[in-house]
Amino acid sequence: MTADNHSIKATAIVVLAGIFWGFYWLPVRQLAGLGLDGAWGTLAITAAAVILLLPFAWRGRARLAAASPLAVCSVALGGVAFVLYSVGFLYGRVAVVVILFFLTPLWSTLLGRFVMGWPLTQSRVLALIFGIAGLAWMLGADGATPLPQGPGEWLGLASGALWAVATTGIRSRASLAPPDAAFVFAAGATVGALCFALGSGHRPDVTHIGQAVVMAVVAGGLWWALSMAGLLWAAARLEPARVGILLMAEVIVGAVSAAIIANEPIGQAELIGGALVLCAGICEVWPARATKPLG
Repeated sequence: MTADNHSIKATAIVVLAGIFWGFYWLPVRQLAGLGLDGAWGTLAITAAAVILLLPFAWRGRARLAAASPLAVCSVALGGVAFVLYSVGFLYGRVAVVVILFFLTPLWSTLLGRFVMGWPLTQSRVLALIFGIAGLAWMLGADGATPLPQGPGEWLGLASGALWAVATTGIRSRASLAPPDAAFVFAAGATVGALCFALGSGHRPDVTHIGQAVVMAVVAGGLWWALSMAGLLWAAARLEPARVGILLMAEVIVGAVSAAIIANEPIGQAELIGGALVLCAGICEVWPARATKPLG
């Protein structure tokens, strides 16, 4: 398969993963309703994913042992980033948390340019301008300081920054097979969620253990195992900023699904901010041959 074909396939996988993850808030909040609130629900989901992926990891244990430590640490850090993202849904509105996560292109472009030495294109600069403008419009509504408000929004912002660092490392040392990467991702997330849960000082009070187990296994299998294996394969073959912006399909799906299912209103600030973020996505996927590197 040629490099162009790999890029097309990876792009399609990232978009589909973004759509799928737009519904991820549902099992997280359902588990919270069953008593696994805070980071405990995320811990249950990621632990289930680790168990489901363990046979694949055992089969590829030789590959894991020979893998670059940077690659393993980067993938595990990505898991921690998604723990923050997951927990954020319990403390903030879905649309706002998701959009804050997608400040990722700013961090990843700066990392790629100034740390990794990757080229900066005109379309990427334009994409960043639209993206930052959208986020500033949303957070600065009604004259407020354009900063996250509340723990959910801060968790969304922090998760995006960590994800940018993780995807930069993943791309620079793409040495893990998708099943191996998904296992390391889930394992890193499990460790992060456990630390988060224990550090909170809160203990869960599960009301329906059977339902909670089923929900955790389904969410762990679909989102953290199957979907993440594909996403990590794609992230290793695309620039981090492109991964972050292509995943913006999650913004629309998450906001609309939360508005319909959870009755979370979508205000003018979210609509305009979201539209600007989508413009950033259009700039990002514009044919690369049409732009020239800057610097």
